[in-house]
Amino acid sequence: MGATEKITRLLVNLVKARSYPGIPRQEEAVVRELGAFLEAHGIRSIIIEVKEGRPNLLAAVDSGRSGRHLLFCGHTDTVPPNAGSPADLFAAVEKEGKLYGRGTADMKGALTAMAGALVELAQKKEPTSGQVTLAAVIDEEMESLGAEALILSGFKADAAIVGEPTSNKIAIGHKGLEWLSIEFTGRAAHGSTPEAGINAISAAAYFVRLVEEELGPEFMKRRDPILGLPVINMGTISGGDQPSTVAANCAIKLDRRWVTTETIDQVFTDLEGLLAKVRARQPGLKTSITRVPGGMATMIHGPLTIDPAHPIVKSAQRALADAGRVAYGLTVFPAWTDGALLSREGKIPTIIWGPGELSHAHSPEENIRLEDVHVAAGLYAAAAMDFSRS
Repeated sequence: MGATEKITRLLVNLVKARSYPGIPRQEEAVVRELGAFLEAHGIRSIIIEVKEGRPNLLAAVDSGRSGRHLLFCGHTDTVPPNAGSPADLFAAVEKEGKLYGRGTADMKGALTAMAGALVELAQKKEPTSGQVTLAAVIDEEMESLGAEALILSGFKADAAIVGEPTSNKIAIGHKGLEWLSIEFTGRAAHGSTPEAGINAISAAAYFVRLVEEELGPEFMKRRDPILGLPVINMGTISGGDQPSTVAANCAIKLDRRWVTTETIDQVFTDLEGLLAKVRARQPGLKTSITRVPGGMATMIHGPLTIDPAHPIVKSAQRALADAGRVAYGLTVFPAWTDGALLSREGKIPTIIWGPGELSHAHSPEENIRLEDVHVAAGLYAAAAMDFSRS
């Protein structure tokens, strides 16, 4: 079996190894498959249990010579299968050069390519920057427990590549992420006498209007040179009991994407300033802002940027050019990744770079072109070797 066939077989096995929230020992089967692949190629893995049945995997190719240390980082968990999907997302069906299944794009395809690159480096006996480490971490789709554990262990590297689906383009940043719940508490009254109550739904509606009228223009002043404008999205709203009762409660859950020209304190003070105006308009109203549970563990999910002139960016660009993909320019990743924790908390300069299209991630038709996975393996190995020489 050739190298490309082995990589394809690994990806098939990883997709079949379910690793979504709610199943026992969630990521363990993925780690077992990944470890077996590496072991078969003479690369030893270290398994570190973050929570029971939920281990991180670390594997390295070390030259034994001083030099740069490059980290390949990918997550082993996925989102659950889509409700009502007609397809078996764990059958790992290959069709017309694509592999279909949960996690193919996000991000078992990249994880497979990174493992393939590590094997290529080991066989060439040309490890980069002194050492290349693969970290397969748990829980990125939820609280990033795996990345936090890696950072808290004191792990250090000179640069990192996080393999989220960028269509093999180099992403030099992404916005920070906060999921927030805004609670409005008023006073119930009969619908025929609304003046006797405090309508929480009306308060929430006024808040949304203020966000659009006041926060939008403020965001224009905070444009990030790499990431662009901050973003806020009202995701859900719920409240009230019945049409004939003044709503005593209402809640909005929102998604706030923030950039490097802002601080985490501003994220909260912006909203609190608007809520103060809402309360002033409806005396007696109470409001609160809280993080949506499950969105983070202990580390702030802030924005990520890297200097476009950083050596890891240049090494990735040269790898693309050598592979005939010089037209692939630098981009920004739309979603949040563990790369922000590695960069901000671990002080490891990080790019986001991997096979697959983000539009396919989390979808009932999630898939990845197998050629892109094979190409990514070569790109990772080439960038790693270049990084050691640059």
